Amino acid sequence: MPVRRLLVAMLAIGAVAVGLMPRATAAATTEARTPKYVYLTFDDGPSTYTPQVLKILRAYGARATFFEIGQNVRRYPAYTRRVYQQGNSVQNHTWSHPDLRHVSWPVFRSQVLTADRVIRTQTGYTPHCLRPPYGGTNKLEAHRAALLGKKIRVWTIDTRDWSRPGTSVIVRRALANVHSGSVILMHDGGGNRSQTVAALPAILRTLKARGFSFTTMSCT
Repeated sequence: MPVRRLLVAMLAIGAVAVGLMPRATAAATTEARTPKYVYLTFDDGPSTYTPQVLKILRAYGARATFFEIGQNVRRYPAYTRRVYQQGNSVQNHTWSHPDLRHVSWPVFRSQVLTADRVIRTQTGYTPHCLRPPYGGTNKLEAHRAALLGKKIRVWTIDTRDWSRPGTSVIVRRALANVHSGSVILMHDGGGNRSQTVAALPAILRTLKARGFSFTTMSCT
């Protein structure tokens, strides 16, 4: 009898375990299937580095948001068209990159609307996102942006690639603490961006391996 009771107990435990397994598996499957995405953003372009960035993005099936300076759009209009034609988002980073916290309303308005015009000429649409130079924001700036139909968009992860700290450092900074919805800041203009170009494949490869997809900003 003791042996018989032991067998019954073992069978009961097994049945409970089997009954729990589908739930655990389903939970794990649901978690694994939850979409994860990041925003890759590039500031200060377009420049001669922009085509290199676009080539890498295309190779990895990734899209990004380019916050472009109006003066550079005027200088490299074909690059802005290419950014747009490859399915990326082109948004406003002012005409000449001033700190918008310290300019008058007429200057603010001119900086934003003039950049809008040159971007619209190349893409056919008016940007709704505004990234203030240097990432500086305050209530007045946000109010002024809203008057012009713009939403302020900054970032959550700063690679500080503009300082040219080395390719591996840029990669490490881009991937540190990344989570779904992260906004990663890099640059395709404003100086020598060879390190950023060199770092981009590793960043994309690692994020894809972690299950992230890449989406763009529209601010509509």
